[in-house]
Amino acid sequence: MTVSEVVSHYTYRVSWSEEDHEYVATCVEFPSLAWLDESHGAALDGIVALVADVIRDMEQADERIPKPLADRFFSGKFIVRTSPELHARLVREAAEQHVSLNQLALQKLSSS
Repeated sequence: MTVSEVVSHYTYRVSWSEEDHEYVATCVEFPSLAWLDESHGAALDGIVALVADVIRDMEQADERIPKPLADRFFSGKFIVRTSPELHARLVREAAEQHVSLNQLALQKLSSS
C-alpha cells in the first residue's frame, strides 16, 4: 500500500478550539499529532499532510507504522475487569431484567 493509500485510511477528526480560535485536526492512530488552521478544510489537509510526512520518516527509520483502524479486524469481544462488588451488582441487575450479563452490558454500552 502506498503512503497516500495508508494515509487515506486513517481516522481524522476536526473540531473547533475555543482556546486557540482555530480548528484543530487530529488523527486517532497518531495521538501526538495535531494541526491548527483557520478553516476546517485547511486543518484537515494539514493533518493529512503531516501524517504522510511522519509515515515517510518512519519508513526511512524502519519504524513500525500504525495500521489504520479501518483496516483492522475486530472480533466483537473484549474483556472488562471490574471489582467483585460491581460484578455482583450487575449480575443482580441483569437477573432483575431477565437478561444475561452480556446483554445488560451491551445495553449499557450502546446507550452511552
